[in-house]
Amino acid sequence: MTLEHLDVVIVGAGLSGICAAYYLQTRCPARRYALLEARDALGGTWDLFRYPGVRSDSDMHTLGFSFRPWREPTTIADGAAILRYLRETAAAYGIDHQIRYGQRVRRASWSSDTALWTLDVEHVPTGAVMQRTCAFLLVCGGYYDYSAGHMPEWPGLEQYQGRLIHPQQWPAGFDYSGKRVTVIGSGATAVTLAPALAERAAHVTIVQRSPSYVVAAPAQDRDARWLHEHLPAGLGYPLARWRSIVLGWLFYRLARQRPQATRQEMLQAVRHELGPEYDIETHFAPRYDPWDERLCVARDGDLFAAIRAGRVSVVTEQIAAFTEHGIRLASGQELVAEVVVAATGLRIMLLGGIELVVDGNTVDLATTLIYKGMMYSDVPNLASVFGYINMSWTLKCELIAGCVCRLLNYMQRHGYDVCLPRPAADVRAVAPLLELRSGYVRRAEYRMPRQGARDPWRMHQNYWRDLLNLRFGRLDDGVMAFGRGGFRR
Repeated sequence: MTLEHLDVVIVGAGLSGICAAYYLQTRCPARRYALLEARDALGGTWDLFRYPGVRSDSDMHTLGFSFRPWREPTTIADGAAILRYLRETAAAYGIDHQIRYGQRVRRASWSSDTALWTLDVEHVPTGAVMQRTCAFLLVCGGYYDYSAGHMPEWPGLEQYQGRLIHPQQWPAGFDYSGKRVTVIGSGATAVTLAPALAERAAHVTIVQRSPSYVVAAPAQDRDARWLHEHLPAGLGYPLARWRSIVLGWLFYRLARQRPQATRQEMLQAVRHELGPEYDIETHFAPRYDPWDERLCVARDGDLFAAIRAGRVSVVTEQIAAFTEHGIRLASGQELVAEVVVAATGLRIMLLGGIELVVDGNTVDLATTLIYKGMMYSDVPNLASVFGYINMSWTLKCELIAGCVCRLLNYMQRHGYDVCLPRPAADVRAVAPLLELRSGYVRRAEYRMPRQGARDPWRMHQNYWRDLLNLRFGRLDDGVMAFGRGGFRR
């Protein structure tokens, strides 16, 4: 039974969904919309992740929204503060009243005859399936599987007598006080977890196959605070935001243009933190160039402080097997661990696992090309949000949300029901969606859309280029096809 028709359905009530809802309300006020959220709370990642020390690596002047200033002094904020900000934002603009909780979109079927999506929506608490129709589908459910993270199959795991935890499923109220903890992983989660765990654990050991770049960053940005305190409210926050955007972009460009010089500067900074006797080359000198993978941030240098204090140690070696009491390394050394935290990454799942069907044919995303970083070749009236890997996620969220609103308004002005990115015959897939070497990306590459050789079939990691293309670029660009279906409202 069809319960209702909506102009736009937003899937997901996390940071991206709240952002999209704000733009729809303000730029397309006549459009009826709703956010369908599978969980029972808003916040997405920031409500899901509950592990000790969870926080963002992006500063809140750019992770926060341009339309709602971040007022707290800490700019590298913890998860609880970010979640509070998202809840307050949703309430301030009435977005919280548009969220339908416990509703997971399982299948989306497009009909060219009616120019509508029909959504099969599971009511999660009961398992019942209902249907909704919409003219445009905007998927803001992130890029990874919320049900579980990546867990390698280590030999001997069945004999381990301690507690094995993935950070994505951190148990509520778990007490690790006085315990010996081993964190497996070298990414942002491990860098965040280890110093937080060390505040109560007997000792924390990070075990990594290979190191990542780790940079110390202050929790509070003194220059940004000065702007807030000495300039009017309507000027201080925008200036602080643009300052963060420019500095982040300049650092990324420098790292890509002068990778060896940047590498040496970053390693020298670590050497300054840990002293000349520490084996930086083994534990903090990756085999790849800066930004081949994301950088890890140690807030206020907390990881380095914990290492200096002897509360955290780092081991860079392959794991041979689990034992009854811990982990045996390839060298034969055994690490005793009462708790093992597998900070081993995410499982990528695009579009929230929604099965897409267009005119009776199931869409394989791996056969599609990405259009302007937000739509898919030959898939009509659908966009999704995928943020930056080298800057704050929110910057791309706002550009995509704004572009979708431009697109909807253009269609309304010209009487179109359908928009469809259609590649020319000579456009071929030449690159993966994300040109990163990170394990979680490589594991999912075969299931992801591809990039073409030229615009608009490229996934840029360049805010300024996207700003021109998404905010000011032509909508009728010779690639986007517009048309009319049989359905009229």
